[in-house]
Amino acid sequence: MVKKENRASFTGHSSGCSCCSGSKIRLSGGVTRREFLQVTGTSALGAVVLPGLSWSVLASVELRERFEIKRRPLVVKPILTHEVPEQREQTSWRNWGGLETEGDADREVVRIRGELHALKAAADFPVDFLPVEKVRAAGDIDNIGGLEEADLYLVYAAGGSSGIFDALLGKGRDMMFFCRHKSGPVYLWYEIISPRYLRRHTDKHAIPGLDFNDVVIDSQDEILWRLRALCGLKNTLNTDIIAVGGAGAWSQPADVVQKHVKDKYKFNIRAFSYDDLGKLTAEAMDDRQAVERARSRADAYLKDSGVSLETKREFVDNCFLLEDVMKRIMEKYDCRAITINHCMGTIMPVSGTAACLTLGLLNDAGYLAFCESDFVVVPAGILMANISGKPVFFCNPTYPHDGIKTISHCTAPRRMDGKNLEPARILTHFESDFGAAPKVEMKVGQEITNIIPDFSFQRYIGLPGRIVENPFMPICRTQVNISYGCDDLLLAEKMPGFHWITVYGDYLRESGYALKKLGIEQENLG
Repeated sequence: MVKKENRASFTGHSSGCSCCSGSKIRLSGGVTRREFLQVTGTSALGAVVLPGLSWSVLASVELRERFEIKRRPLVVKPILTHEVPEQREQTSWRNWGGLETEGDADREVVRIRGELHALKAAADFPVDFLPVEKVRAAGDIDNIGGLEEADLYLVYAAGGSSGIFDALLGKGRDMMFFCRHKSGPVYLWYEIISPRYLRRHTDKHAIPGLDFNDVVIDSQDEILWRLRALCGLKNTLNTDIIAVGGAGAWSQPADVVQKHVKDKYKFNIRAFSYDDLGKLTAEAMDDRQAVERARSRADAYLKDSGVSLETKREFVDNCFLLEDVMKRIMEKYDCRAITINHCMGTIMPVSGTAACLTLGLLNDAGYLAFCESDFVVVPAGILMANISGKPVFFCNPTYPHDGIKTISHCTAPRRMDGKNLEPARILTHFESDFGAAPKVEMKVGQEITNIIPDFSFQRYIGLPGRIVENPFMPICRTQVNISYGCDDLLLAEKMPGFHWITVYGDYLRESGYALKKLGIEQENLG
């Protein structure tokens, strides 16, 4: 392990580094580390500042091994709306639809139960379905259970009036409509859901918070991906996240970004000072059990045939010790997300390593960990992790050309598919040539989703792509060349913001559906 008395001598990375914009840190000019950390310990975004802890308190925190992102289940209340018409002579007495009796409705409930059972079995995310109940009039709503417990009302709109929908909408939950056509018996609202309800007898959409993408016809798969999106959204809203060194915003006005993050994502940002982190790390370095635990875990990690060590072993040991400290901080405050500000310099003298490998380890262990504390893009990263159930790659983009571009960063997860560890070379952090950073060899041919947030939280770009190469250029260590299907100039003109979020798999439908619920439009390219 690096000796404590040597940690403060490191002066940070070069001032020419472009990755962290205004986050260039240099401990020189007579300013002591303590004086500097007293300044950086306060969040620029006005986050709640966490009190200091002792290592003796953290060391007693129980850690649970897990390798998947912890998500709460989406709770869904299925409701069948129908009517029982009475025959009358020489006049219209029934609406469209194949459910005409209580017996028809009872058989439909049994069918819906079977379909929901199959959906739950197929879901790669947690979802709970409450009992299916029948409703014939708006007044019946107050007699059914589970409305307050549910996150979503899944309305099987076989019949009944729009007053039922209005009564449900007034409960303040998300709603989704399912109508049968070919899967039969045909539903009334298959005909009139758009003109009579979503447009309210006009030519324009007229229901805030409920639109045309909230209607599914026949397809169980179409229900499933929407539920996946809403599960991801539920687990993203109101996220508690620890910001070591305070919250940042890359090159943007901090107060403006704070307002967007609070208003749209409802995040609770908890600032944790570098001074406190330094004290905890120093105390952990004096704890023989903690040091041995870090070395033992580093041993096991480096024995993996897919891992090669190309930096000093002590840097890797220190990364595992830092990971232990950060895990315990998160568990202590019941958080599962963390980000590091000024990670290109300030963290290094505090921990005796770079945080790059540490953040990758945390992501592989099911936490949500990000460098640079860029709250322009961190919320999108948490959303995509919660939608996919997989770690995400927070990365720097480059300029598009010839149908390819490079995305890179010195921190990256290895468990990108949520299960298996990709091969990795453990090198130094590039700009500083210090510490331990993984060069993850991502799977060539893998389909990926790239989410590109804008600075104003109004229009994200969704870009499908594919991994074509893992080069080794003098740039951030994990570097991936990706292909995409749109015109180079179009992509160059449309790219907003700076940092990207990349995840294995195709989740563009889910991200667009979830983001629209937040008032953010997603434009897909390619």
